[in-house]
Amino acid sequence: MAKPAIAAVLSFSIVLLSILAQQSSSSSSFKPISSRRAPRFLGRFSTSNPHHRDRRSDQLLGYRYETRYFEQQLDHFSFAELPTFRQRYLISSEHWVGPDRLGPIFLYCGNEGDIEWFAANSGFVWEIAPSFGAMVVFPEHRYYGESMPYGSQEEAYKNGASLSYLTAEQALADFAVLITDLKRNLSAEACPVVLFGGSYGGMLAAWMRLKYPHIAIGALASSAPILQFEDIVPPETFYDIVSNDFKRESTSCFNTIKASWNALISEGQKENGLSKLTRMFRLCRELKNTEELANWLDSAYSFLAMVDYPYPSEFLMPLPGYPIREVCRKIDGCPDGTSILERVFEGVSVYYNYTGEVDCFELDDDPHGMDGWNWQACTEMVMPMSSSPDASMFPTYNFNFSAFQEECWTDFKVIPRPTWITTHFGGKDIMTTLKTFGSNIIFSNGFLDPWSGYSVTQNVSDSLVALNTQEGAHHIDLRAATAEDPDWLVEQRAAEIKLMKKWLSDYYQAKGATLLSNVETGDRAESM
Repeated sequence: MAKPAIAAVLSFSIVLLSILAQQSSSSSSFKPISSRRAPRFLGRFSTSNPHHRDRRSDQLLGYRYETRYFEQQLDHFSFAELPTFRQRYLISSEHWVGPDRLGPIFLYCGNEGDIEWFAANSGFVWEIAPSFGAMVVFPEHRYYGESMPYGSQEEAYKNGASLSYLTAEQALADFAVLITDLKRNLSAEACPVVLFGGSYGGMLAAWMRLKYPHIAIGALASSAPILQFEDIVPPETFYDIVSNDFKRESTSCFNTIKASWNALISEGQKENGLSKLTRMFRLCRELKNTEELANWLDSAYSFLAMVDYPYPSEFLMPLPGYPIREVCRKIDGCPDGTSILERVFEGVSVYYNYTGEVDCFELDDDPHGMDGWNWQACTEMVMPMSSSPDASMFPTYNFNFSAFQEECWTDFKVIPRPTWITTHFGGKDIMTTLKTFGSNIIFSNGFLDPWSGYSVTQNVSDSLVALNTQEGAHHIDLRAATAEDPDWLVEQRAAEIKLMKKWLSDYYQAKGATLLSNVETGDRAESM
């Protein structure tokens, strides 16, 4: 049986700050060190392996769109003579009622990856567009996918100088310039724009509504951790939520995973211990140290929490509904006498090998490779994370900014600016800020998603609304509707549609326009 291209998926296993210490021959536990490896969202799966690319193409076949390119300024905030670059965007006017009827434009704020992957996994936007008579636009984030300055990824990622224009501010300016030019060319200047985004894209959607209120009338920011900066929320929140997701399924499962890290170190220090671990975990090559295996396990647990959806999915890997429940069932269901590490292997195989088709697992990954998100994490996306001693099932560690800064200097010759995001977009005293300056933003979150702990989860006003679900995971509301959607998910989407209709109604009334009949009734949208 041929081995699936699992290695590419594992190359994204650094979902969050590396919390595991370097292996020590004289210590029985991990020695925590700081690392600049930023929290990973799901975006890097956008270009992972052929399986995902094939599925992305299949999903997009159901949506009719064109792929276009727009010539963007490399630097929107200076007048230096710099090369431009081609920004890719997907556009569908199939259901747009046009400028004469002030048809709305739905714009998804592209994340840190290939835009086709986000378009394929944002079925909600496509599905509600017909009932709103909306155009759909998916612009790609600069430095990702095909939207590469300097002509290629190799040149764009060459060094800190070539990467210096990769910032959230520049990306938002790209979106603003693109949509302004598009509307002008279509004589659609008066058509309202509604923003969508999930995860980092959700952060961008919320920030764009705040920074460019004249460009867009509202934003749906799903699973958007805009508060994961500079002492706003406790840094251990992410790992605590991941751990709680496991603990709610089984305390014994939680305890087994918590005990497994020391068991892993202990086994690795034995004579031929690494060889035994290699065989036990069915790895394709010999382990070099226990940290490699620990990172592999950590990634699986973290991603499982993000995609703990109530129905089977293949978003990252083929997984059953509520996959953490199945992981814990495997761990707890082993026969008496099964070791801790053997139990852990049975559990993690649900994530890495639910189909049973994998002969061996690849661990190869270059965590120090130069890529777009590592750059963003080392400049403005400084998102501290820690692991608490009691609530977390992961090894205890505290974020060390000095070590983080040293690594960023070593890799990019750049010094992080941990206060820049909150200076530029806000974040401190967010409730007062939003109430004073904001309007028309939906912050949607599922409390199984570890990123929900860094989002806005309380209503601020009638138009700044938090829609929370106890059983929801990472931006599940943006995914396409299925026959297996639970009632709470159907209700969450209906609430989002109702709020968007209100935004549009207010806009049309302010313009003195007649409200579109399909927006006014929203029959198809409300029935989804």
